[in-house]
Amino acid sequence: MPADGSSRPYLNRSRRVPTPSNHTGRSFKSPSSQISFSDELKALLQGQKKSWKILADGYVSLASVRHRELSCRGFDVTLQYNPGRMTSTAAPVDEQSISDRSCFLCVENLPKEQEGLLYSEDFIFLCNPAPIFAQHFTISHLSHRPQALEPFLSQFFSLAKDLSPAFSVFYNGPRCGASAPDHMHFQASPAGLIPVEREMQSSRREAVVFVNRTEISTLKDFGRETIILEGTDPEQIGNTLLRLLGVFRDVAGTAEEPMVNIICTFRAPQWRVILFPRKKHRPDAFFRKDKSRILVSPAAVDMGGLIITPSEIDFNRLDGKMIETIYSEVSLDSGRALEALS
Repeated sequence: MPADGSSRPYLNRSRRVPTPSNHTGRSFKSPSSQISFSDELKALLQGQKKSWKILADGYVSLASVRHRELSCRGFDVTLQYNPGRMTSTAAPVDEQSISDRSCFLCVENLPKEQEGLLYSEDFIFLCNPAPIFAQHFTISHLSHRPQALEPFLSQFFSLAKDLSPAFSVFYNGPRCGASAPDHMHFQASPAGLIPVEREMQSSRREAVVFVNRTEISTLKDFGRETIILEGTDPEQIGNTLLRLLGVFRDVAGTAEEPMVNIICTFRAPQWRVILFPRKKHRPDAFFRKDKSRILVSPAAVDMGGLIITPSEIDFNRLDGKMIETIYSEVSLDSGRALEALS
């Protein structure tokens, strides 16, 4: 049951089709019942590559990104040198900076070339013009409202199901990775491309406890706290997730949403939530004023083991020990939260 005592469902059994227009006068496509939603997204992306030069240029840039594998103590990560992500990685997210700029996710501020695919009654899929993946979508709320997971937990689980098996859905909290903390949004990436989605299948998993028909496990020797929730009942998983967030909120001593990054997938009949509790947005090295500054701003993808480095200098000089330090700085020990659930 949500904190407000309402009976909001945690799963929409079918996609509701909204009207293809809104108060701005912009018109967007509604989903078809003839093909899968994931196929419609792929068609949207192909069309946007032809009609929107900025997006086309973003994908040309993506084709030239470089990758490098790094070994850390007990785990590996992949670095992605992606200069197209500089704006997102270095984005100022303090209150003054947010208030001084126009929201780039608001429908009225979208480029005239940008098209979208409506979802449910209040979200729209947009092609991300600074992609990390060969198919990268932002799922933006049609109204300007702050980034917050709890009011949209049902949509989060519904998205994972409706996009399965082609895509995973992820969420960055407003204070730990969202480059638009003032505008509610999720993101979608091709399933299995965030390393943790593969790593969690390994022997490093440790089962902790069963709560509300939900299996909770962690990953040992992984360098950062990682909690995995799995089950076939999205409402029970949602309730368990809300309990965890409540404990993290108590640990932080705040009434605000606790700092978390979350990846959600669905493989019938099971949902899987991968949760990274956070204590800090960016490592100390991000704020250095000299040449030792490291432009790594961890969000869900980075916490999942794909470290985005828009700076070539960082791409070449980062080593396993530096990554271990970054993860250690930004990750929150989840021991208390798991004890509270058992």
